[in-house]
Amino acid sequence: METQESYPLDVETIRDQFPILDRKVGGDLETPGEGPDDTVPLVYLDNAATSHTPEPVVEAICDYYRGYNSNVHRGIHHLSQEASVAYERAHDRVAEFVGAAGREEIVFTKNTTEAMNLVAYAWGLSELGPEDSVVLTEMEHHASLVTWQQIGKRTGADVRYIRVDDDGTLDMDHARELIDESTAMVSVVHISNTLGTINPVAELADMAHEVDSYVFVDGAQSVPTRPVDVEEMDADFFAFSGHKMCGPTGVGVLYGKEHLLEEMDPYLYGGMMISKVTYDESTWEDLPWKFEAGTPPIAQGVALHAAVDYLDDLGMENVQAHEELLAEYAYDRLTEFDDLTVYGPPADDRGPLVAFNVDGVHAHDLSSIVNDYGVAIRAGDHCTQPLHDKLGVAASARASFYIYNTREEVDALVDAVDEARRLFA
Repeated sequence: METQESYPLDVETIRDQFPILDRKVGGDLETPGEGPDDTVPLVYLDNAATSHTPEPVVEAICDYYRGYNSNVHRGIHHLSQEASVAYERAHDRVAEFVGAAGREEIVFTKNTTEAMNLVAYAWGLSELGPEDSVVLTEMEHHASLVTWQQIGKRTGADVRYIRVDDDGTLDMDHARELIDESTAMVSVVHISNTLGTINPVAELADMAHEVDSYVFVDGAQSVPTRPVDVEEMDADFFAFSGHKMCGPTGVGVLYGKEHLLEEMDPYLYGGMMISKVTYDESTWEDLPWKFEAGTPPIAQGVALHAAVDYLDDLGMENVQAHEELLAEYAYDRLTEFDDLTVYGPPADDRGPLVAFNVDGVHAHDLSSIVNDYGVAIRAGDHCTQPLHDKLGVAASARASFYIYNTREEVDALVDAVDEARRLFA
């Protein structure tokens, strides 16, 4: 491995905290983790889908189940009180991490998609009508695009899409045309999970607020990879997922400005989210609990707290620098092939992923071949089918990087892609 001085992060030490990276792959899928000796070392480059989980986060989950597993906000006994404090502190810690004012603005959901749906249903169904518009971008993830599309069908609201230029960036002049007095919501992805484009969300928020509209930022790819401050960008709503940032699956986050969450009715009803119930009426619990119906993701929330601590200890500026270094290196290496197309902005202006295609090789075939060399990448439309239609391709291959990846692993990807090119030549 290269010397530590060549990276913004201590990659060798980091990798020691992720035992899964020592796996070999290619064995019997019926006995995962127990393949034969002739399997190949894992090179994991599918972090935009899910990152891996370091030992401190795994230990946080284990400590919860071993030491104070109990339901929250319902019991007087010691374990319930202990679990409640830990769960509430997780909200406080996440609020601090993204620059929110406090736990009242942090709702735990299952994932980014549920956070989107929460706002779309709790706010959109009651506030939108045929006279309104919702403005998205052509690079939106299905979590945003499909959700607002369907809300538009139910309410009659017009759903509009800001054009993506040939270089993979938003046409901001077109944005200014679309965001007008009819606009009630602007929903925009912070970093495209296909193009790697880093969108000017603060500028779009300014446009939205000038016409008394709200802005919802999909931060699924940004919160794990760079410093984020929701108040500085002036987002009204912001969503992200734990499993892309060293945390567990099953927990996501919705940030919402407190006064907006106060005005919204709950999205789900039942236990935990109520204050008083009679046979005729119900009133709701204080924020954020009124949006967390039923038993919440307690263990996942505790583990998300640990993941935030872990990333903060690394320094999010260092994380960003590491991600940018790898993305630029991968872009430069892959574009050495004259029969390979990389989608999105140039090497020095993108998030930590590279989506590409090789002429004459379907992305699924490409992914299968590089998998034979132990390299894990994503192939498909990455939940951006309309964007792929615009690009004129059915699918693309995507390599995405995180804190434990190295240039050597990028080289392994490039070598495997070269082998695929030779096979299909």
